[in-house]
Amino acid sequence: MTETVLTSEKQKVVIGFDHRFVMIGERINPTGRKLLAEEMARGDYSRVLADAVAQVEAGAQMLDVNAGIPLADEPAILAECVRLVQDTVPVPLSIDSSIVAALEAGLAAYRGKPLVNSVTGEEERLEQVLPLVKKYNAAVVAISNDETGISEDPDVRFEVARKIVERAADFGIPREDIVVDPLVMPVGAINDAGRKLIHLLRRLREELKVNTTCGASNFSFGLPNRRGLNAAFLPMMIGAGMTSAIMNPLHNEDIQAILGADVVMGHDPNCGSWIRKFREPAPEGAAGERGRREGRRRARG
Repeated sequence: MTETVLTSEKQKVVIGFDHRFVMIGERINPTGRKLLAEEMARGDYSRVLADAVAQVEAGAQMLDVNAGIPLADEPAILAECVRLVQDTVPVPLSIDSSIVAALEAGLAAYRGKPLVNSVTGEEERLEQVLPLVKKYNAAVVAISNDETGISEDPDVRFEVARKIVERAADFGIPREDIVVDPLVMPVGAINDAGRKLIHLLRRLREELKVNTTCGASNFSFGLPNRRGLNAAFLPMMIGAGMTSAIMNPLHNEDIQAILGADVVMGHDPNCGSWIRKFREPAPEGAAGERGRREGRRRARG
């Protein structure tokens, strides 16, 4: 099965159908975070680095890094964020920008094989981004919309994804380096969004044989108890073939749902990750008493 390999200087992450679901932490993004945007614009990256550490400690295997701040020098800020985050945490990164110059600055600063977020099916965007992906030996998120916009028809979105995979091949980029974002629609606005996404994910896995990702929180947008709804959404999408998501790993409900899905899918050998996360600690003093018993037993022997 298709494996998308991302690396930092210290770690390798594999996105694939036979591997654990990959959580890509989304919090290094100033969009909608006024204080973070102000700090980044003036060169204060303390909150960026704190967010990086917190997400990795919570279980994120990768981090998305975005520096989209209006009227700021996005290429310089993104490159500095990439350098500092790589110096702080060991995980691979997704370099996230709609500005091609910022993507190139981030790629030039990166050490390893990153994920580029993102390219669409628009011809101009393909011609701008795919050469960078090839030049820097990166992988890329392929968003299934094009000049016609975002279709509600999952089969139309599938054809856009197919187009991006074929155009990438023209630049020498293999399908294992394409991670398709099939576009998660808000179920509060489109009632059958989940069912259509399951259909699309199955086609992407079985016919196009590509890995996938998404902005997981989009599904529950505008509804109450979003954490509970996302915790139902994620395992079902994993079962349909989704292999990663850009998400907030600080939400415990999401983490529990994903780790549980890994167990069900057989991607958590001996349930090791589940046990490490949820095993109850031994009562205070139990370890010491057990050690004393073992010591007495050895002495008698």
